[in-house]
Amino acid sequence: MTATKDNAPQDKEIDLRELLGTLVDHRWLIGIVTGVCFVLGVGYAVLATPVYRADAVVQVEQKVPNLPGLSAISQTLGASSSEATTEIALITSRAVIGKAVDELNLQVEVEPLRFPLFGGFAARRFTPDEPTDVATPVLGLGRYDWGGSRLDIYRMSVPASLEGEPLTLVAGEHGAFTLYDGSNRLLAGAVGEAVAGNGVTLQVRALRANPGTRFRVVHRSALAVISELQRDINAAEQGKDSGIIQLTYDHRDAELATRVLDQVSGAYVRQNVDRNSAEAANSLAFVKEQLPKVRKELDGAQGALNAFQTKAHSVDITMQTKGLLDQVVAIETSIQQLRLQQADMERRYTVEHPAYKALLNQIGELQAQRSGIDKQVGDLPDTQQELLRLTRDVEVSNATYVNLLNQAQQLDIARAGTVGNVRVIDAAAVDTSMPAKPKRLLVILGSTWLGALFALGFVFLRQMLRRGLEDPAMLEELGLPVYASIPNSLTEQKSFLQGRRGRNDESQQLLAVNAPADLAVEALRSLRTSLHFARMEAKTNILMISGASPGAGKTFVSSNLAAVIAGSGQRVLLVDGDMRKGALHTVIGGRPEGGLSELISGQLSMDDAIRAVPQVENLHFIPRGKVPPNPSELLMHDSFPMLLDRLRSNYDLVIIDTPPILAVTDAAILGHHVGTSLMVVRFGMNQLREIALAKQRFEQNGVKIKGAVFNAVERRNAGYYSYGYYEYGSRTA
Repeated sequence: MTATKDNAPQDKEIDLRELLGTLVDHRWLIGIVTGVCFVLGVGYAVLATPVYRADAVVQVEQKVPNLPGLSAISQTLGASSSEATTEIALITSRAVIGKAVDELNLQVEVEPLRFPLFGGFAARRFTPDEPTDVATPVLGLGRYDWGGSRLDIYRMSVPASLEGEPLTLVAGEHGAFTLYDGSNRLLAGAVGEAVAGNGVTLQVRALRANPGTRFRVVHRSALAVISELQRDINAAEQGKDSGIIQLTYDHRDAELATRVLDQVSGAYVRQNVDRNSAEAANSLAFVKEQLPKVRKELDGAQGALNAFQTKAHSVDITMQTKGLLDQVVAIETSIQQLRLQQADMERRYTVEHPAYKALLNQIGELQAQRSGIDKQVGDLPDTQQELLRLTRDVEVSNATYVNLLNQAQQLDIARAGTVGNVRVIDAAAVDTSMPAKPKRLLVILGSTWLGALFALGFVFLRQMLRRGLEDPAMLEELGLPVYASIPNSLTEQKSFLQGRRGRNDESQQLLAVNAPADLAVEALRSLRTSLHFARMEAKTNILMISGASPGAGKTFVSSNLAAVIAGSGQRVLLVDGDMRKGALHTVIGGRPEGGLSELISGQLSMDDAIRAVPQVENLHFIPRGKVPPNPSELLMHDSFPMLLDRLRSNYDLVIIDTPPILAVTDAAILGHHVGTSLMVVRFGMNQLREIALAKQRFEQNGVKIKGAVFNAVERRNAGYYSYGYYEYGSRTA
């Protein structure tokens, strides 16, 4: 227990040498998966349809104020910041993109049918001698486009049931065509003609293709196309508060991508001009509405001043009054201008709008300044006060009137000039020499890396889940000496696969006979030598070969070991003790009937049950016989020990192949009648806990396992490294 506890922490440590060995062991798998992914990446990078990126740049300038006082308010609100956020939303609005969809007829999608995988690659590599040339079909596959085909639909309408459904247009001779919905013929016509049928109206502007070439035609709803363009067109401001907006759009057709961005940017500029023109027109109407009112106020103020001067006999303003007058006029003029702007803003904003509140705050500040001046005016003589008031009214009204006249002229020019605050800096353009997608180098490196990562993950995951024994030292720790390590035989694997494909049951498949120089046979010869000394203290000459679970290779070990020992001149009897699923007859040859089960039950004599093994002198064989209903009870019959005594007296060695101990109890029953017991453990399959449980099961039944045979050992750079066996023999000339 102490040793186990001491070793436990070490088992949890990461053994870099073991990890490296695992990678070396599976280097071919990792290399093949990585190579396949590399080839797939190269194939995709070369064959994938390139996607081109069109880009355009527009500039959004700060709007010029339409009414006096707006500049001050804009500064108060921080309106000098960029309006790009609002303009970006306008650029990608349905109103702007919808016009591009209408102008370019983007509701109709046309795509020529191309051969899978490399058809698009071939079409892109086609170089026509003349602009109207079409590639010759490869291998007579005229239904596909191999380059140069073109279909331009001028107008198309479909019923609601066909909206968004793919239709097929088949090119004919001399510009003729036929439109199909699956196998249903919808209409037929020629280039330039407006044709209709089955609710579909179609007019083709141009068609250039080999007869029989098919085109995929889809008529989509305008809203669906607009929504897709809104997702695909990217608008972003270049630099904070720069007002420079870059538009990008990716598409497989470089020309179409350029035309789409040109239409979008053009429609955006036009709507901006129309919007500014409409705003100027509204402001102009408001100014013209105010002009008569201000003119009337100016005339009234001028008349009141003249009447007062006549009555007061031309009273002049003193220097002190003149200074106060200039201040009052400046303040009143500003207040009057802000009042006009307030009336204009009340038509567009609510009283809670920040711009409206800022305007009221500015008016309040000016009124506070005017109140201070009013106190100074109150100290003047009555005549000077009245003269100051009347003169102020005249000058304020006059300044307001002149201002409105100037504003009316500016707004009229702005409305007539249709100049907006947006302009296109760079028209849409595409660099066809550098597609945006796929990034070939990135795709190849990424696919290769993912392939290697997947292969490594698979290898390490399988290694984690595969908890089978790979080191014979672990068996030694369980108290099971390893008598031999038998390497995995490719010849045996090939023979086993051929057997599963329908080999003749009468044929013999002993590896020791068919391939005596095989490394596995050499290992069995080593086992023969080890057993010679191990059996010296055995009570009988009967050898039992068992295992913990099916698939360990008991049948292979027992049959070929028997052949090897018989080849040394000893008389050997091989008995198939698995009367349930015994398969020794598939290796030795012959049928399973007429064997051990009939021999124990007395249905068959010993001479009839024992068979000679062809090509192997001194080797005899007893098959399992017919499958009895109670194999365990049959082995416990009194006649069985007597049968074994008779058999062992006639042979130098009796080898019994038994069922796995963890499956049934037959091996525990047989173990009481044998002299030596071995357990076969398969490399990488049987778990340590499984072997310990099998050993414990034998010991509970009073059967001592002499040792283990490590079967099907593979070369490993991590963990157990199989012992080397070398073919050593003469070569025939």
